[in-house]
Amino acid sequence: MRILHVVQRYWPGVGGAEKHLQEISERLVRDGHEVTVYTTDAGDFQYLWDGRKTPLETLEEVHNGVTIRRFRLRHFPLSYRTFPAMRRALVMLSDLASLWPDALGERMEGVWVNLLFRLAHYMPWVPGLARALREAHGQFDVVAGMTIHYESLLEPAWRHARREHIPFLLYPLIHLAESERSSLRRYHTMRHQLALARASDVVFAQTGLERDFWIRQGVAPERIVIGGVGINPWELAGGDAARARARFGLARPIVLALGAAAYDKGTFHTVEAMRRLWARGVEADLVIAGAVTDGFARWLRASERGKRDPRLRVLGSVSDAEKCDLLAAASVLALPSRTDSFGIVFLEAWLYGLPVVGAAAGGIPDVIVDGQDGYVVPFGDVEALAQKLARLLADPDLARRMGEAGRRKVLAQHTWDHVYARVRPSYERACERRSNPV
Repeated sequence: MRILHVVQRYWPGVGGAEKHLQEISERLVRDGHEVTVYTTDAGDFQYLWDGRKTPLETLEEVHNGVTIRRFRLRHFPLSYRTFPAMRRALVMLSDLASLWPDALGERMEGVWVNLLFRLAHYMPWVPGLARALREAHGQFDVVAGMTIHYESLLEPAWRHARREHIPFLLYPLIHLAESERSSLRRYHTMRHQLALARASDVVFAQTGLERDFWIRQGVAPERIVIGGVGINPWELAGGDAARARARFGLARPIVLALGAAAYDKGTFHTVEAMRRLWARGVEADLVIAGAVTDGFARWLRASERGKRDPRLRVLGSVSDAEKCDLLAAASVLALPSRTDSFGIVFLEAWLYGLPVVGAAAGGIPDVIVDGQDGYVVPFGDVEALAQKLARLLADPDLARRMGEAGRRKVLAQHTWDHVYARVRPSYERACERRSNPV
């Protein structure tokens, strides 16, 4: 097969979508297929909407057998302000569109759907990618796109597949957030985005909760495959707790927040929860390891009033080796996020035998078995989060049992080899249907 993958960022970018598609792409190559990735030049993930951030310079290269083509992002003036405003306007227009029926229904040809896609074309704006897709005649047998809220990349990929009469596979990585009317869910379930999912030949859901959502939205059940997310245990081996403690000066039990520091990731709430525990005499360090968004940096400065508690350590991005050392040293992982369709970091923590605390949002309630391998709390409920963290810090035996249960689950179900075995047949069947049309 000649496969085209389309995604907002790829290696060397660090993130859930980036890692997910890299693992699938490289396994397809090892199985003898040709894989090309079309992506953007975003180095810093915030460059997708903020032109002040850093792009990548290398536009074409081959990595582990995968051909990578990066296309330049274009930004409007003051894009860090105009992009969010344009996105909010798009959500409002999608809500407004739901009040008027469309003679063509909710299909990709619908008037409202087409209008929304035309406006979304600039969020983010990658004109070179769309142009390359229009010119790529006869080059691919299958197209797969990832991350539904970057529909400006996925819609031209879908149209290319239809022009070429080849299958289009979708990894939505949808963020269902904490409720149906959540502003975050509205960003990921706009009318045109849902139309794209319904028009896809295969939709890869991450969890059973996500599968049920797509069925309610009109995606045929037989087109939905639960692929899930995984890790490579060997990549995470070798973590050294003593090395982490010595390098970062950590002497107390550690609550680890791993991943981008942002409101929607629950980082604000984790900091507030730990402040409550510190006020109650709980001695533990909060270590935040991951890219620090501008919004979190501003909030932290304002909330500290010029004085940072020494038990709060904001490390920023860390190397893979440092991440493993921190996992080995930690007592519990906290990711009370509403923007994770699955949450790879839960798997990483479980591999190291850590209990986890997540939020009742997105697919997380399908990932964490509450009370068995971790806890699930309402998104934004600082007191509930504080209580669960306190319980795990105070009861090492409970924490150990939960962590061991999580580790068993990871090794049985959630390696990248498991995920690939679940999604590979969909690529093969899609090509078979193309070769043998009914």
